[in-house]
Amino acid sequence: MLRRTLILLVASSIAAFSAESDWTQFRGPNGSGVDRATGYPVEFSPTRNVAWKIAIPYGQSSPVIAGGRIYLTASEPGHLLTLSFDAKTGKEVWRRSIDRAQFAKTYKANDPASSTPAADSNGVIVFFSDFGLAAYAPDGKQQWTLPLGPFKNFYGMSASPILTGDMVILICDQQSKSFLIALDRKTGQQRWKTERATAPEAWTTPMVFQPSTGPAQLIVLGSTRVDGYYLSTGESRWWMPLGSQGAIGTPVVKGNTVFVSTLGTGEPWMPTFESQLKTLDKDHDGRLSRAEFEIDKDLGEHFNWIDADGDNFLTAMEWNHAREMGNGESGAIAIRADTAQGKLDPKAVLWRFKKNLPFIPAPLVYGDVFYMVRDGGIITALDPASGKVFKEGRNREALGEYYASPVAADGKLYLVNVEGKVTVLKAGGDWQVLATNNLNEEVHATPALSGGRIYVRTHGQLYCFGTSR
Repeated sequence: MLRRTLILLVASSIAAFSAESDWTQFRGPNGSGVDRATGYPVEFSPTRNVAWKIAIPYGQSSPVIAGGRIYLTASEPGHLLTLSFDAKTGKEVWRRSIDRAQFAKTYKANDPASSTPAADSNGVIVFFSDFGLAAYAPDGKQQWTLPLGPFKNFYGMSASPILTGDMVILICDQQSKSFLIALDRKTGQQRWKTERATAPEAWTTPMVFQPSTGPAQLIVLGSTRVDGYYLSTGESRWWMPLGSQGAIGTPVVKGNTVFVSTLGTGEPWMPTFESQLKTLDKDHDGRLSRAEFEIDKDLGEHFNWIDADGDNFLTAMEWNHAREMGNGESGAIAIRADTAQGKLDPKAVLWRFKKNLPFIPAPLVYGDVFYMVRDGGIITALDPASGKVFKEGRNREALGEYYASPVAADGKLYLVNVEGKVTVLKAGGDWQVLATNNLNEEVHATPALSGGRIYVRTHGQLYCFGTSR
């Protein structure tokens, strides 16, 4: 009897630990980037503290973990792939392929499999901009699909779905006809859909905010505003304008305060249309053709983004619209969101910080510190209550660009640059660099943390780093 009781206790504790250690969406639990497990390694490399590694097809989506399975997406010519691995051993359990319904030309910094899946004990939800949504059971059986698109977004789509309760939520911000949609988790049937008529293209993932009083909200960061919607209906509750050169990442929350970070400009970042005509308009027709504009070494490759109507000519109206992108109040900001209603008064912003702002990586709140990392290995720690600077510094061993967002657990932060150098910080206002680990391969994806192990997707490998368990 005692033996049976012990077995049941061990089994239940393992099940509880497994559920708690799941990393079910982009940046883990509710997009926070934080895991509660301990035992995470400080030093690792392709030959050190490697629990396992496996070669994988290319994609920029981040790994997620649920029910002992790792899920990833990738792409091959004409095909969109969903892959499942055993989290303990790295063994591939299954892969499924969907034919591309569209072949949208993707900007070189993006790819057809850049949206991170969302998973739970019932399987995984994946989003491909060239197909739409698909749901798979843990054994790989397709549960449902929902074709979406084609999308009008020159830089490609990379927003990731999230699971909340019995709903799947996805934001699709594009150059026109942006929308937010909620689906039934089991069937894929639409629960609600909210048009975002004034929202231009963005690449963010929404976050669920449960205030201390009142109904749950869905917080959506866009390129020109941040919105709070009622989670149950998709109706607008509050919104606030902001400036951004293209919103990326996800909001984070602490108590009743929502934090977002955007990189914007105080004045137009493009020259005037008149100045461009003087140097590029060879036929003097008052507009710029593709051939004329692509001579511009700095902006030429962005022709399709500025050409909103797709007629292969740039007009003053199109140019001025693009030129205003990013104008407005930007920065890392804290918003008291529990009582927010309608268009927010500027006083709703508790603090605003305008230095060392990242373009791609989302911010992180861990313990009582707000963190940001940006290109050049610049790390900033703020007081989340006041915005006061705790520490600003740089890890000179990990410079370069940063696409991955920071994650944290076990009193440590993990920051990964594009070159594949992983900075491990001792968490705190006076953070310290504990180690800089070199994976010797490009990394665009955000790591996943689960059960004391770090899962990192490089250009061609999926690594599991951690001590034996």
